[in-house]
Amino acid sequence: MKLCVISFTRNGRRLAEHIAKALHEVETVLYTKYKGGTDETPGVVSGGMSGAASAFAKTSFVETSLNEWAKVQMEERNALLFIGACGIAVRAIAPYLTDKLHDSPVLVMDERGEYVIPILSGHMGGANELACYLSEKTGAVPVITTATDINDKFAIDLFAKQNDLYIVNKEGIAKVSAKVLAGEEITVSIEPGYDDRMPVGMCRVSYPPVQHVDILITSKDDVHDAAILLKPKEYAIGLGCKKGKSAGEIEDFIMRKLQEYGVSTMQIFALSSISIKSEERGIIRWCRKERIPFLTYTAEELQAVEGKIKKSSFVQEHVGVDNVCERAALRACGESGQLICAKYAENGMTFALAKRVRKRQG
Repeated sequence: MKLCVISFTRNGRRLAEHIAKALHEVETVLYTKYKGGTDETPGVVSGGMSGAASAFAKTSFVETSLNEWAKVQMEERNALLFIGACGIAVRAIAPYLTDKLHDSPVLVMDERGEYVIPILSGHMGGANELACYLSEKTGAVPVITTATDINDKFAIDLFAKQNDLYIVNKEGIAKVSAKVLAGEEITVSIEPGYDDRMPVGMCRVSYPPVQHVDILITSKDDVHDAAILLKPKEYAIGLGCKKGKSAGEIEDFIMRKLQEYGVSTMQIFALSSISIKSEERGIIRWCRKERIPFLTYTAEELQAVEGKIKKSSFVQEHVGVDNVCERAALRACGESGQLICAKYAENGMTFALAKRVRKRQG
């Protein structure tokens, strides 16, 4: 996750700098609309939206409108922290809202650093979790307004995220949450082989369900009468590329191959590659945009993967392993991985697709 913090006053900018120093596990980038300077920094170096950073605070002055800045950050699925009034944040992000499964996490903190409020994408985007992390690091009080959280109740969207499941019908979230908050019994039907995904405290019914159920977890495409349908994320992409490939090139390449195999990004649980690609900006940006974890492995870890691999002495000579994309996709899947798409090369990029195959019971 990349956290983009924007401030509007002298005190807000000071707080932003303090936050950046306090956060160690989150990539944090500072922006400001304040044209003055702090005690440590006489003035903010003016630049474009990406900004020219000052030598001291590394804070970029935003020349464009706040709406344009918010649009860029939300298109990249970055997390946004506004240090100022909630109204400023709401007006800035309003034109770019999509839905709760894809919106960027957005938070607001007052310039005294007393409160931090997640206002968008609390569960799927991780805004609630980020608010608690900021609270731990800065002492700000997290103001969580999500009903399931404040009542310490089961949250179906958070459950799906934590268990590598994707939500087919997002309108079902409200239906299940309403029953949970009302204290009503929640029924669950699970396809055999996915029993480890059973929510705690729910009433399990047979699969396939013969009557309406609240939650249905299945890899099948059969339509059953369920309030919400959850399907497992079973695919891993293995990717190799020349240095400097843009996010646009990578996206076009990946999406064409996924479409060819009838797989959506919602079904992908990870994109994987070799460790020397861990800082490849194009891959990182695409994974952040699609909210897909980016996993990397050493050449030794990849070489140890077993299976029918298309071996290349050229690749072996340059990176220490005979095939990056196939081995990376299989490595991400673990022992149950099966190649669905073998190595495909195009324009300095290689792609492979593997699927996690579950052992069925009975």
